Amino acid sequence: SNLPTAQRLKNYRNGQPDYYLEKLYYQFGRYLLIASSRPGNMPANLQGIWHNNIDGPWRVDYHNNINIQMNYWPACSTNLDECMLPLIDFIRTLVKPGEKTAQSYFGARGWTASISANIFGFTTPLESQDMSWNFNPMAGPWLATHVWEYYDYTKDLKFLKETGYELIKSSANFTVDYLWHKPDGTYTAAPSTSPEHGPIDQGATFVHAVVREILLDAIQASKELGIDKKERKQWEHVLANLVPYKIGRYGQLLEWSTDIDDPKDEHRHVNHLFGLHPGHTVSPITTPELAEAAKVVLVHRGDGATGWSMGWKLNQWARLQDGNHAYTLFGNLLKNGTVDNLWDTHPPFQIDGNFGGTAGITEMLQSHMGFIQLLPALPDAWKDGSIQGVCAKGNFEIDMIWKDGLLQEATLLSKAGENCTVKYAGKTISFKTAKGRSYQLKYDKENGLTQIRQ
Repeated sequence: SNLPTAQRLKNYRNGQPDYYLEKLYYQFGRYLLIASSRPGNMPANLQGIWHNNIDGPWRVDYHNNINIQMNYWPACSTNLDECMLPLIDFIRTLVKPGEKTAQSYFGARGWTASISANIFGFTTPLESQDMSWNFNPMAGPWLATHVWEYYDYTKDLKFLKETGYELIKSSANFTVDYLWHKPDGTYTAAPSTSPEHGPIDQGATFVHAVVREILLDAIQASKELGIDKKERKQWEHVLANLVPYKIGRYGQLLEWSTDIDDPKDEHRHVNHLFGLHPGHTVSPITTPELAEAAKVVLVHRGDGATGWSMGWKLNQWARLQDGNHAYTLFGNLLKNGTVDNLWDTHPPFQIDGNFGGTAGITEMLQSHMGFIQLLPALPDAWKDGSIQGVCAKGNFEIDMIWKDGLLQEATLLSKAGENCTVKYAGKTISFKTAKGRSYQLKYDKENGLTQIRQ
């Protein structure tokens, strides 16, 4: 326990197990978010707040095609929802300039942003740059999904009514106007790209996945508030007629509208798996065939890459409920994507990998797909353990203990009084809750998952 972190990391790279180092990395990610994203300040950028020069990599800006989003993946799930507020404040500063971008570039209502943003309200594509990587009009809707996520975790109805809903609604309207209504009655995104990878397309899977997510968020938000039935009907119509996911000749989830994927391509971006993670429209529970196709993509892309990319793939393997493969990605992130002070390396230092790693560990232990799933991707290496204070959507706080790879008990604190559904080991239980009360669940092989006390 007295070994310096750098020595522990060296030993870990040489194959020595170190569960303390893994726990330290997890909590270090939470510390970095606490330190770099506090209410009333700017959100964490590509280097958080740790930059000692006048200028730096990528102008130390906000990259909206995954990087700033990944920074906030662990916020709500690791009980730091207050750290999400600087991101939401930042999104609000993009709306007015983003409305001009939406109208002048795309003739669309609402607002959007592009691949890069800054504190001065920059929302347009970068001038004189290669559009095969720079063109990303769905960066704004991706940001807007975080507004719904904050509400979904906190159930702060006042926030949704006064702040969140208009951001979500306006973003959903942009996506509807952006889409091309084809003669066959379907909707597709044309032009579109898979950011930083591949050609201009007339229906990139990434764009459709983001559209699905923001429309689902807008539909549910309007229902929560009981407003905008007319807009909701339009959102539902577009969602129902959006070009569906497609599976290619290798059994892979297509990245583009045509089957041009290369199984030897190990590019760091896995944009077309947005629906698997951070989205929720691909899942081994709800869409098993698509989940298998997503797995083929991850196998093709490999277990290496830059630090943040391994952090993303860690979350995706966790969503596929493959704990051992997720643990492999976590190990690779520590061994090959982390420098001696535990900072993520792109290279150079890029903080999103730290946040992606912390979020991925949480995802292995507790996931949410419209219900709470306990230990969905527990690896063999963590056969005994416990965790306290992780959060689930619906404003639940969870403590868990497991032994020999099986859940022993879990305590759920209901902080909003929402109905609760929990899945574990093929067993599902649902129950009503009261705000401020705790509910204890127990699992054994004979009786399955049971509620033993409240």
